[in-house]
Amino acid sequence: MDNVEVGVRELRDNLSRHLADVRSGHTVTVTDHGQPVARIVPVGRPTRLEQLRSEGRVQPARQKKQPAPDPIPAEGLVGELIAEQRR
Repeated sequence: MDNVEVGVRELRDNLSRHLADVRSGHTVTVTDHGQPVARIVPVGRPTRLEQLRSEGRVQPARQKKQPAPDPIPAEGLVGELIAEQRR
């Protein structure tokens, strides 16, 4: 029982039990209408990214991401602007 999937209602109704599972080292994946939406993991367990960093397989970015340039003002519908650019 390393990874358990529970729905939102099940998690709400049995939160203490699921937190006990997490405390004992298990991961709980929360689903909403069958789709995974969150994961509850033990605090002491490194994330996959932290693990890859410690193994030297990935490195943090050397520079911060640059902000996007300011938008260029334009008038008209997008389709019309694209058609104009294609001419």
